[in-house]
Amino acid sequence: METAGVVAAARSQAIGDLLRRSAARVPGKTALVWRGRRESFGGLDEAVNRVAHSLADRGVVQGDRVAVFSHNCREFVLLYFALARLGAVSVPINFMLTAEEVAYILGHSGAVGLIAEDALAGEAEAAVKQLGDNGIRLFGWIGLSGQPVAAGWEDVAAWEEHAEASEPAVLIGDDDPVQLMYTSGTESRPKGAIMSHRGLIAQYVSAIVDGRMTAEDIEVHALPLYHCAQLHCFLTPDIYLGATSILLQGPDAATILRTVETERATKLFCPPTVWLSLLRHPDFDNYDLSSLRKGYYGASIMPVEVLHELAERLPVVGLVNFYGQTELAPLATVLAPEDQLTKPGSAGRAALNVETRVVDDDGVPVAPGVIGEIVHRSPHAMLGYWNDPEKTAEAFRDGWFHSGDLGVLDADGYLSVVDRKKDMIKTGGENVASREVEEVLYQHPDVSEAAVVGIPRPHWIEAVTAVVVTRAGTAPSPAAIIAHCKQHLAPFKVPKFVTFTEALPKNPSGKILKRELRSEYATLADQPN
Repeated sequence: METAGVVAAARSQAIGDLLRRSAARVPGKTALVWRGRRESFGGLDEAVNRVAHSLADRGVVQGDRVAVFSHNCREFVLLYFALARLGAVSVPINFMLTAEEVAYILGHSGAVGLIAEDALAGEAEAAVKQLGDNGIRLFGWIGLSGQPVAAGWEDVAAWEEHAEASEPAVLIGDDDPVQLMYTSGTESRPKGAIMSHRGLIAQYVSAIVDGRMTAEDIEVHALPLYHCAQLHCFLTPDIYLGATSILLQGPDAATILRTVETERATKLFCPPTVWLSLLRHPDFDNYDLSSLRKGYYGASIMPVEVLHELAERLPVVGLVNFYGQTELAPLATVLAPEDQLTKPGSAGRAALNVETRVVDDDGVPVAPGVIGEIVHRSPHAMLGYWNDPEKTAEAFRDGWFHSGDLGVLDADGYLSVVDRKKDMIKTGGENVASREVEEVLYQHPDVSEAAVVGIPRPHWIEAVTAVVVTRAGTAPSPAAIIAHCKQHLAPFKVPKFVTFTEALPKNPSGKILKRELRSEYATLADQPN
């Protein structure tokens, strides 16, 4: 190997290195708990190496994209690190997508492999069939529900039996791609954000420092690992630190509460919608949650009323708000525990390795109190969008990453996210931030959850519309909700329409799908006013 190569090898700081270093420090400590199986850091490190060699034997080489289509499971973790150690690129796919949507991601990413959970194999096969002639040559089967391995697939469990347990000898550069994270698809098609080893590790450092994480943490991971929040803000930082992770297949409220109690978990991340589901669980107060010390939220801003309820019912838990987006891996700003009630509703200040500004349409920073677009500079940021130089250039114009979120900084430099640009409601010549109306709705004693959207209406352009989930045992009228809003909001911000529903549509990361609400309730505005 040339001198440059041996120097690069000695200076390596790639995703695969993080697990190896933790295994060297604390080989016997529990790294991962999955379905009752407790696995040490040393054991996890060895299993990753065996899977990596199995993948290499099947032709996976540096730079190849391999898609993983699964709910949370131990295999997901093994594959993430195994692919990283080969210098390959993992492509996690949302398990709620249709075959057509999966086919698009497989084709767009140029995936050479598809590894799917058994219960999702039908969708996976349909997606491959839609692709037609494609480059997929590897099919891995994750047997979560015990179904027999279908013809044409290989059992991922067998890949752990490879005879070679040493780490593959692959030289990986800091800015080599390690993952393609596809965005939620708020536009016509999702975009593939290219994440690098350097970018993710910089983000892990910010999450660890600003999230006050330690090697003594015991964390429950319930939100989907295909999403960057659970994987990159929590699971991999825990492995980096040598902390213990308890992995759940999904965010079932009773299972989360029971697991916190039985594992004496100290740390938990949930989006606001899942925190609400925990608070509303009928047995919430019967579980022993006294071990819990750190609570994190993200995906959307926590309603202030819910913050107060959490502070009352979990008084020893220090809450932290992580705000960001996929393209930033995803952490951008942090609201610390001591600021939760003094700066309620704020997204906090820039994380350790981030600079954040609020700018006007010309990219010029605006004064405190003035709404503008939130932009960032950070090594967290993606390398760009896969095969999309135009959207990459648009997102990184002026040397800053443009988030598409509207925000405002206060005099102390704390950021408040006003809305997504696309969620700002234009009504009667005025702009209404949906989140401002939602905060008022959450103050009503009968409201459990609420989302506010704009519905097309010729007279107003858009009509402010509230979709409300009521608390059990209550039945407020639309007029009562509107009357409540009139007490707290300017007339143009008060909902013109209020409708009730059993549940709000959400993606697996807990984010409310407002585009579905806009579509479902579009005809509400057609009725006589």
